Amino acid sequence: MAQNTPVQMVRKASTVSILWGVLLIVFGMVAVGLPLLAAVAVNALVAWLIMLAGVVHLMLAFRAHGAGSKIWKLLVGVAYVCFGVYLIARPLLGVASLTLLLASLFLIEGILDIVLYVKMRPIHGSIWVLIDGIVTLLLGLMIYMQWPSSSAWAIGTLVGVSMIISGVARVMMSLAVHGAADDVSRLAA
Repeated sequence: MAQNTPVQMVRKASTVSILWGVLLIVFGMVAVGLPLLAAVAVNALVAWLIMLAGVVHLMLAFRAHGAGSKIWKLLVGVAYVCFGVYLIARPLLGVASLTLLLASLFLIEGILDIVLYVKMRPIHGSIWVLIDGIVTLLLGLMIYMQWPSSSAWAIGTLVGVSMIISGVARVMMSLAVHGAADDVSRLAA
């Protein structure tokens, strides 16, 4: 059985990475095309993660020393599990809640980026921090001002766009690596 050379291994890895990038682009386009469905999927993922955290808290409660610690961990674990079950049982309410949280995060991030720009204004290129802050703040305001109707598009669209950008970046980087592997192969020959 012949061993793979490092160049062959890089080619295989970059090919897999290209395929993964294409899948991200396709799923991102689906998410942008069906933003509410994508938002419900994100809500389900978050709900399951919350329930998993609750189960971990419950398991830790049985290992805790002291009644106070044990009771506290049990209560936190039960709260997590109940909240996760509630999000799964009422996905649209979960999407609306996540959308409001997202809008709040964007508003805070936008304000903090603008404050950061003021502090780093003399640095060359700092204008991009201001632009990022303004765009993030405006996006947060747009989502917040249209809430709860923005729940139908905000999370799914943003997740979809992120997946498309990540997919394109992955494909482009992988193509560059694949090309570099080909160059190394040609130089070695």
